[in-house]
Parts: sequence; structure tokens; C-alpha cells
Amino acid sequence: MQLMPTPTTSTQPRYIWQHPAWPALAFDAAALAPDLDLARLEQGKLLGLLNAIGMAQAQEVRRELWVQEALATAAIEGENLNLESVRSSVAHRLGLADAPSHDRHVDGLVLVMQDAMENHQSALDLDRLCRWQSALFPGGTSGLARIAVGRLRDHADAMQIVSGPLGREVVHYQAPPSNQVAQELAPFLAWFASTRPAHSTAPVLHGVARAALAHLWFESIHPFEDGNGRLGRAVVDMALAQDLYARDPDASGSLVRVFGMARQMLKTRAAYYDGLNMAQRIQQPGPQGGAIDVTPWVRWFVEAFTQGCITCQCVVKQALDKSAFRLQAAQGGLNARQHKVLERLLEAGSMELGGGFLGGMTSDKYAKITSASKATATRDLTDLLAKGLLRVEGVGKATRYAVNVPGWSQPVV
Repeated sequence: MQLMPTPTTSTQPRYIWQHPAWPALAFDAAALAPDLDLARLEQGKLLGLLNAIGMAQAQEVRRELWVQEALATAAIEGENLNLESVRSSVAHRLGLADAPSHDRHVDGLVLVMQDAMENHQSALDLDRLCRWQSALFPGGTSGLARIAVGRLRDHADAMQIVSGPLGREVVHYQAPPSNQVAQELAPFLAWFASTRPAHSTAPVLHGVARAALAHLWFESIHPFEDGNGRLGRAVVDMALAQDLYARDPDASGSLVRVFGMARQMLKTRAAYYDGLNMAQRIQQPGPQGGAIDVTPWVRWFVEAFTQGCITCQCVVKQALDKSAFRLQAAQGGLNARQHKVLERLLEAGSMELGGGFLGGMTSDKYAKITSASKATATRDLTDLLAKGLLRVEGVGKATRYAVNVPGWSQPVV
């Protein structure tokens, strides 16, 4: 799916911003009450696990989840970031490295995520959004194309979200004309400020539902020439940080990234786009002055948030598994080569990806990693197997090793 400006071909009202009630968005709070309660329950379980594992381990979990969130929010837009660059940039932002990565695009994205979550008490205004968008495109280009950076889009053609091959494109959504963007954005920013949980001047709005509405509203305006998806997810992070802070002033904004919204959106990308597209199309015009019912979209978002929390609970439990495994390894009288390989396997493995490298560890891989002979590699691996730190599958040339952590499956080619 891509964004592109194309000539407007119809003036018939079709999209949410053409609805007579726009921008009033509403949802059935009673119908969604069970979903919202479940979201709070799973959110609480996740935060409880983080509080239970100790500061050092919690920091490690937050760092890895931040990395995964950055990779996911870019991947949703079809951009594959370099893993090591993202890890380097995140480590710098957490004060664990002296310098960020050498990739300015990666550093810009990580900086936007950090600002949205950790500076959530500062106002979200046009200047801040423009600075965020500018950070995403430090060279003023998207791919090879030059784009408007640090300012609202201003091209005369309509901004459309389309998919499909050239000549057979399907238009999923058309945003408001560029000359309306500033006036569309102003009420959104005013609403975001007035519904802020910590000092709301409006009726209390559930924090997760507010994040859902904010994302839909922002994406419907599509205020910039590029980067709207990443910025819209940063707005979600900021809304969730404000919600968390309102309920627990001692909570850090960095905790928000552990909820895994971007990863869940990536995992269910087709449903994410379908949900947005359905909400952005007029179903029934409705009376002037009424509110637009977006209950299905809010339900999808809340369910995605809940599943993200559940997935992240598994990541926290995995961190506990790693800690227990490292303690067992430390008591095993291992040599430096064995420690190095086990750590590589732990970093490469997970409950989803398996306990180690794709295809499993082999004596040849071990020898290459440690610069040891084939005989030494085989001897070291046999020792790790005997001590219960590795498990083995296959025989002969098909022999593969993985860390012996319960629940971690052997990765296959």
C-alpha cells in the first residue's frame, strides 16, 4: 500500500472528513466496556511482571521492545531498518552507548519515539509535529523522491492511499485537500489537549479508546506529504503515555513502548489497514450535528492493544528464562568460547523465533564464531550438551543445537 497525490475525480461525499458530523467521533462505551476492562487487566499484568523482574532486567526488556517497536513501525510502511543500527540508536537514547548509529533515518525515528513517550507532558502542537516529520526525513527525501519536510503538505493534487499495480490501482482513501489541512489539524490538536487524562476539560475518556480516536483522526487528516503512519503511531504512544501517567504519576513514559502496538499492527497489518479504511469511509451520512460512530475501529484497536500486552508478557517471561539460563551457565565451569556462543544463541533466540540461529547451531558455525578448530568446536558442544545447556536434534550432518530453555522451539531452515 502506498500514498500518492492524484487528481480528484469525484466530489460525491465518500470519506469521513466529508461527513456532515465531522470531526465529531463517537463509540459505544457500554458495548466496549468488556473489551476495555480486559485491556486494563492485561496491561496491569504486564506492568506487574516488569515490576517483579528487577530494574536491570526491566531495562533490558524495555530496550529490546523499543527496538522491536521501531522496526515494526517502519516495516508497516514497507521500510526495513537495519537491526544493529536500531539497537545502537536505542542504546544511545537509553544512555547505554556514547554515540547513536550512523544511520540518520534510524536515529530520527528513534528520537521521535522517545520524544513522544518521555516528553508526553509537553503540548502536541503543529511545530512539534513538523519537527517530528523533519526528523524522519533528515535528507529531505523519501527514497529518491524529494518531499516537503518540516511543513504541512501543500501540493494541489489529492492525497490518496492506493494499492495495486500501475494502471489498476485501488483507491482506499482520499485525504482532505492540502489547502484544508491546517484548519483540519487545529481542532484535532485542541481536542488532544482538552482530553488529556491528567487535566481533562472534557468528560473522562478511556485512555486506550482516546488513543484509538487520536490515531484515526490524525490518519484521516494525513497532514504531511510522507511519514503520516509513523507519526500517527507516535501520537498513539504519546496518548498511551499520558494515560499511564494519569493513573500512575511515578510511571515512566518509557513503559509505553512495552505495550507493543506497532508490532501488533504489523502482525495484523491487513486487518489494521482494513479497519482504518472502513472507519474512514462514509457508511451512512447521518444528520447534521450528530457524531460519527467509529465503534468497530475502536474495538479493533482495543483488541490489538490487549493482544500486544499479552505478547509482551511472553517477552518479559522470556527475559526471566534468559536470566535463569545465564545463572545456570555461570555455574557450569564454561570456557570463554562456550559463554560467547551461548550468549549469541540467547540473543538470536526467542519463544517465537526458536532457541538460536535459523537452522540451529552446528559445529561449523561454532568454529567460525569462536575461531576454533572443528575438533574443539565439537568437543565444546558435546560438553554443553552434557551439562544440559544445549539440546540437540538430528544426527550426523543434520545435527543441530539450540539453547535448552523450556518453551523455546528449535528453529528450522
